[in-house]
Amino acid sequence: MPANLPPQYFDAEKRYREAKTPEGKVKALEEMLTIMPKHKGTDKLRADVRRKISKFKTQSQQKKGISRRESAYSIDKEGAAQIVVIGPANVGKSSLIATLTNATPEVADFPHSTWKPTPGMVPYENIQFQLVDTPPLSQEHMEPGLADLIRRADILIILLDLHGDALGQLEGTVSLLRQLRVFPEGYPLPEDLKKPPFIKKVLLVVNKMDQEEDEEDYGVFLELSETSLPSLGISTRTKRNLAAFIERIFELSDIVRAYTKAPGKEPDLNAPFVVPKGSTLEDLAAKIHKDFQQKLKFARIWGKEVYDGQMVQRDYVLQDGDVVEMHI
Repeated sequence: MPANLPPQYFDAEKRYREAKTPEGKVKALEEMLTIMPKHKGTDKLRADVRRKISKFKTQSQQKKGISRRESAYSIDKEGAAQIVVIGPANVGKSSLIATLTNATPEVADFPHSTWKPTPGMVPYENIQFQLVDTPPLSQEHMEPGLADLIRRADILIILLDLHGDALGQLEGTVSLLRQLRVFPEGYPLPEDLKKPPFIKKVLLVVNKMDQEEDEEDYGVFLELSETSLPSLGISTRTKRNLAAFIERIFELSDIVRAYTKAPGKEPDLNAPFVVPKGSTLEDLAAKIHKDFQQKLKFARIWGKEVYDGQMVQRDYVLQDGDVVEMHI
């Protein structure tokens, strides 16, 4: 790594890592370039930053060329995972997003009040997930953009109404997903499938469990549906099980949070690196900076599966909550 980089440079670099749009990344990169001192030790880094600026400016221009109708469904992923909430009309998708996030989708008692997707961010401890409200699924018509959004999602939430025809809603939603070649993880695939399937983690959520006695109806639904999907009963009106809902999202996301620290310093536990479960120390080093990946010698780890300060090598598999002190 080039020497003598001021603290403001690393602050800008953090903003670059956290930016979710090409425009945001360009702004942070240009700030890094302005702050970076000019000497031989930074020549390589300056060239690398300029290449990234060029790349993200190109991406920004390409996105501006997308039509307005298509762009409504071209939602950039933000946070630790993108969770798309799907289901028939009037099951409470907009209420769920409005209750848990900073988004303000139109919530109404009549069906089809949602005509475009609306994203919002829901916090979980020190990270956030992106929840996306969607128009109702229908056999009569589906926007191509909605199909693409479903296929791109990290996790799908199938939302049903306990007091509606929940069995019919589930059957209709699963049927539509099959038509899109979208299958829950672990589901058997049809033998006549001619194109590659989209395998998704799916959580079945049954809404409008507003009364204690609704628990019995929920149990009957699960028994009659014979579903193998992980499921949860909630109420957006009384906020029943909403904390458990967010916890289930974290479990399904298959991610771990790792924290970095400099020798003799404390880690920032409010700013974890989020990596897929099964990632190694080398994967984390590459996420921080390619120079770290190339020059990494070893690391010391503080976590649940090791003793404090244990020395580990590149192939160490990270656990959620690990604190990593890298040595290069």
